[in-house]
Amino acid sequence: MLAKNSEIELNITALGNDGEGIGRSGDGITIFVPGAVPGDVILAHITKVKKTYAYGIVKEILTASKDRVEPKCPVASKCGGCTLQHLSYEKQLEYKQNKVRDCIERIGGIVDPPMEPIVGAENTYFYRNKAQFPVGTDKDGNPVIGFYRRHSHDVVNNPDCVIQAPVNGGIMKAFSEFMVENSLSSYNEETGKGLIRHVYTRVGFATKEVMVCIVANGKEIPNAAGLAERLSGVCKEHGLNLASLVLNVNREKTNVILGKETITLYGKDHITDKIGDVAFNISPLSFYQVNPEQTKKLYDLAAEYAGLTGNEVLWDLYCGIGTISLYLSRKAKKVYGVEIIPEAIENAKENARINGIINAEFFTGASEDVAPKLPTPDVIIVDPPRKGCDEKLISTILEVKPRRLVYVSCDPATLARDLKILTAGVFTLNRVRPVDQFIHSGHVETVVLLTRVN
Repeated sequence: MLAKNSEIELNITALGNDGEGIGRSGDGITIFVPGAVPGDVILAHITKVKKTYAYGIVKEILTASKDRVEPKCPVASKCGGCTLQHLSYEKQLEYKQNKVRDCIERIGGIVDPPMEPIVGAENTYFYRNKAQFPVGTDKDGNPVIGFYRRHSHDVVNNPDCVIQAPVNGGIMKAFSEFMVENSLSSYNEETGKGLIRHVYTRVGFATKEVMVCIVANGKEIPNAAGLAERLSGVCKEHGLNLASLVLNVNREKTNVILGKETITLYGKDHITDKIGDVAFNISPLSFYQVNPEQTKKLYDLAAEYAGLTGNEVLWDLYCGIGTISLYLSRKAKKVYGVEIIPEAIENAKENARINGIINAEFFTGASEDVAPKLPTPDVIIVDPPRKGCDEKLISTILEVKPRRLVYVSCDPATLARDLKILTAGVFTLNRVRPVDQFIHSGHVETVVLLTRVN
């Protein structure tokens, strides 16, 4: 009988939704083991037991899978950021391709979906343009900057993350020293005391501009000018420019990282970056894809699926700061973008202005409320959050019946759920292609084309 704290030899045969290894006990219990990969034979220590499944950790690898590789990061097994760094990249792509297909078949009820090969990445390390480093305290009272340990809020010291922009290591080292020199305390989630909560960075890979955002439990930090000078020096060492140093105020006792108020300490309140030849101003609260190399591939694929000739009216729902809207605007007659966050819409309007784009309009509100008031579209693009499209919005899409619907998804399960509804009479599923935006993690983006049934 399987029990907590027992040990069991397991053959790992598959990967779960978050990239954890899966094996089965002799009595058929499914056991999830992070850090294990298909082909491994392991000794697992059981940490939790439910009626039909259990969780464990790898105590010993008895026989290593041929697909197992040595992680580049020395704390990959502890940090919760990368769940697949120990799996060969070829197998990571295969896993994500199968994950999308399985969700569409199992949840969407679509047999043999028209899958196209996943779009892999050329650069599998140092690819992220955005990092959010929680700040903690070690047993000696010194600041610790890194990422949360898997399934906890314990901070694993890891300022030199191998999937983030290389400049971040120097920035975190400089800021850690600044905290010690100025006696700045780390925030304690349990007590609500302490000042520094997170250090959050954005890097414009095309423009070489860097933003550093200090998230604090207060409205000021000492010697901000000295901090700016120090961080500017770090950026210059990497051939970059510190364009923005801001303080984000978050005094709430919450797990939400950013507060509502941001104070500019140095430079601008934003940085600028480009996707292709389209420039975007990005503020601390802006949503902007984290992998610029793969984002261009993603948007080019969305443009291909949209089939724009210059005569179409395009709706871009969940448009954020207008990235997809503006990227595709030069191929459409008219673009209407909708986003519920007012600051994002202001960013979108400004981004249209700085690019000289006059055929794009942006509206604040829930897509399901605003969309019915817009001119009838030929093509709709949706790029919803992880929870997928609102039911009311799907009803609106089914009612207006555009010729083509391009769905960009960051969650295969909610994509499949929505496809089940969309393909129940009005649309046909024509193309499905995953894009690997988040290398070494279990997450995957997918672009889908649906066409109206005549």
